[in-house]
Amino acid sequence: MAQRGCSLRAICTGQHPGLQLIDFDFPPIPRIDLRCVAETDPFDHAGRIAAAFERHMTPPPALVICQGDTASAFGGAIAARKFSLPLAHVEAGLRSFDRHHPWPEEDFRVAIDRHAQLLFAPTEEAATNLRTQGVKGSVHVTGNSGVDMLKRRIAQLAPVQQSQDKALHLLVTCHRRENWGRPLDQVMAALSRLAMLGTYRIDVVMHPNPAIRCKWTKALGDHDNIVLHRALRHAEMLRAMRDADLILSDSGGMQEEAPYLGTPLFILRQRTERPEGIETGQLRLIGTDTDRIIEEVEQLFASPARLAAMRAKAEPYGDGKAGQRIARIIADHFARSSVRPAAAGSVR
Repeated sequence: MAQRGCSLRAICTGQHPGLQLIDFDFPPIPRIDLRCVAETDPFDHAGRIAAAFERHMTPPPALVICQGDTASAFGGAIAARKFSLPLAHVEAGLRSFDRHHPWPEEDFRVAIDRHAQLLFAPTEEAATNLRTQGVKGSVHVTGNSGVDMLKRRIAQLAPVQQSQDKALHLLVTCHRRENWGRPLDQVMAALSRLAMLGTYRIDVVMHPNPAIRCKWTKALGDHDNIVLHRALRHAEMLRAMRDADLILSDSGGMQEEAPYLGTPLFILRQRTERPEGIETGQLRLIGTDTDRIIEEVEQLFASPARLAAMRAKAEPYGDGKAGQRIARIIADHFARSSVRPAAAGSVR
């Protein structure tokens, strides 16, 4: 969009103080930090983001672009609607069809899609969801913009270093709200039992939320072959994903990235809004039951054919050109509406 002459403002929530994983250096984009620290109630958090966003509506942007299904994106959509500003939704149409899995993201993305004029669906399946639900905005299949950055970063990763360690390497993340409480306890119990087998080396990347971080530390901090890591920058996480033998995660972004890296991923959820990776064979939905996690891990490494199939790379979420398509569609939209895109606000 910058190359097409658009003036851009990037609005970041700052919900995790001291953690900045987004780089806006090229092209240089003015950045506004709302300093809205995350709250327990995500709907209250979205309301605070919307109120903070409103203070930066001068001059009003020609378009507000929200990415994803977070409280940040929902807050930006609320502000856009209040000021009657056109809204575009990047990563539109994802659906689990279960409000509680994931909660509250399913509610957020449905609400954003309902009010967006431009809906950028990452896949044909996501576009079908939007058309079936009768959204009023125009639907475009673009691929996922996260894959654009993923492909760029993969090309920049240092080569794999051969390790003398014969243990199988598991990479784990688990932080989603629907997994707080008993589900997370079950995941931790499974990792503890796997660690005691002596066959696995387990790296756990903890979420910045201090409550979740404390639970990991208390439950698994004393295991010799479990290493707990604070949040990693994107390139560091991609390297860890690429070098792992298996990923266990409830992260939506990691579900999208793993097929491109050729690393099998077990999804620690009851539902997923990203079924395409399951269909191409790199992802498997296993839930959070302790015994099932252990059984699935053991069975995977006991079957060379199944492991090889899950390691086959695929591109279920786009070809890495989503940003180009989105910029072109937005430019065409402005051309048809005779509105000069003087400024655009992007919220994530």
